[in-house]
Amino acid sequence: MPYQNIDATLSAADIQAVKDAFAAVLTKLPFLVNLTVDERKKIVKTGSDSLSFVQTALAGAQANPKIFPPSFDQLGFGKDVALFAAITEIQALAESVVSQLDDTRTAVGGEAMQAAMQAYQYIKTAAKTTPGLKPLADQLGERFQRASKPKSQPPTPNTPPTTG
Repeated sequence: MPYQNIDATLSAADIQAVKDAFAAVLTKLPFLVNLTVDERKKIVKTGSDSLSFVQTALAGAQANPKIFPPSFDQLGFGKDVALFAAITEIQALAESVVSQLDDTRTAVGGEAMQAAMQAYQYIKTAAKTTPGLKPLADQLGERFQRASKPKSQPPTPNTPPTTG
């Protein structure tokens, strides 16, 4: 379905229900970790495309247990593969929701910004004849002044810096 203007609201109860649902997800996944940059660099990378590889390796290990030394933790390997598969599925769902949230936020934000710029124009025009609106017009106008201020340019290598 093509994007159309979004006309929706979220009640405080619905927002709380969504927050509670996320809290419930985190409660069900108490083993989630936050890796440091160094930890991420050291770990062998496995994406969702690696799932079939690890599943096939597990099947091979389970079918041929006698070729592995006693130090190989086949049970732990199986648990890791099962968890990896489950998290891969959950992550795909979560990424889909995040993508929809991001697209919707972008669309609604664009609608809100467009309306805000129209409101600013009306306020700015009315401030010329309506007492008390000038401070609001000035406050709204600050957003555009900050965005349009030229940045100071460093001197180019062939041009000596100016002093003054």
